[in-house]
Amino acid sequence: MLKRTIEDKITEYLKGKDYKTLYIWGPRRSGKTTILRQLSKKLGVRIFNFDFSSDHSLFAPDRDTLGKLTAENKVILIDEVQNYPQATVVLKLLYDEFKIKVIATGSSELRQKDAEFDTQAGRFTEHYCLPLSLDEIKANSGLKAYEERSFEKKLLENLQIFGSYPEVYTTSLSDEDKIKLLENIVQTYVLKDVVDIYGLKNRKLAEDILIKIALQLGSEVSIREIAASLGSNGGTVANYIEIFIKNYILIPLPSFKSNTRKAVSENRKLYFYDLGIRNALVKDFRETKLRPDQGGLFENFIILEIEKQRRNTGAQQNLYFYREYGGKEVDLVLEDYYKKYQCIEMKVQGQGGNRDIFSLPHKFSTVDSNNYFEKISHVFDL
Repeated sequence: MLKRTIEDKITEYLKGKDYKTLYIWGPRRSGKTTILRQLSKKLGVRIFNFDFSSDHSLFAPDRDTLGKLTAENKVILIDEVQNYPQATVVLKLLYDEFKIKVIATGSSELRQKDAEFDTQAGRFTEHYCLPLSLDEIKANSGLKAYEERSFEKKLLENLQIFGSYPEVYTTSLSDEDKIKLLENIVQTYVLKDVVDIYGLKNRKLAEDILIKIALQLGSEVSIREIAASLGSNGGTVANYIEIFIKNYILIPLPSFKSNTRKAVSENRKLYFYDLGIRNALVKDFRETKLRPDQGGLFENFIILEIEKQRRNTGAQQNLYFYREYGGKEVDLVLEDYYKKYQCIEMKVQGQGGNRDIFSLPHKFSTVDSNNYFEKISHVFDL
């Protein structure tokens, strides 16, 4: 079994004296249920799955019901917590009245669906279980030092084509079977599951929106243009995109605004949390050197791995892109809470980059196919 970054945080929580609910957010199929199963076996307690309405009744917000629940479980494990409308109220009561440890996973954060979530303020902590990160892959690889360079080169190609969902990366499937598995994830989770949960009316529109975004990696996304091309309206397209963001399918990258008057952009860029999912949408699994979207793939790969690193480490950083009226652009701007800036250019072959585009004091670096692993692993060390 792969060891995940979140496991150390869970161990620390279980050993500590804190009874705040521990939320673990991330997309379906990213390994959250596997972690709960390991905990269930280790602790000798059951998993309550809120995909099933029968488990909802066990968490009715009254003292007798919750009293029985806490008497029979030393730790409460909940999967897909977002699917029970009263979960926020119940978890608040469990903390206030019963002081029991609760670990709850969700593929869509409760704060995005439940207006009562803010009443839990001060009663929870949250972490993430996303598709495998570079650090997680390396920690489980058992590599010798002399094997690292070759491993990293092969890994870059593999992750840009098939992504890093645990069941795709870790199983010894043929390329054809990996493609079938990714297509299944797209159809059953990315589309059917999300459409059903949010009551969206048009599954084909959801798929078409994602395909439009997938075909313009690295470019600013215009909701108006997507809506016009699909015969929809901007409000509907914007709503679908926000749902995909909330469910860890898309990563939004806003434009950095400053007072220099040089920056210009009202649009965001959108990237995928997993490139296997993206490639399944556009039906292209060729090796990267044969593809016209090679630059966009590499840019998406670096953004998604830095985003995983940010969430897994709890780094207090904001991510932006920067573009001037003249067209000059910085691929990625990192901003910490002290307004210190780091500008990153992404070049597959490591060619150049203008250090002087961004007008505020900053550090500058280029990430390429040779240094990507080290750069990403230490991106928040500066």
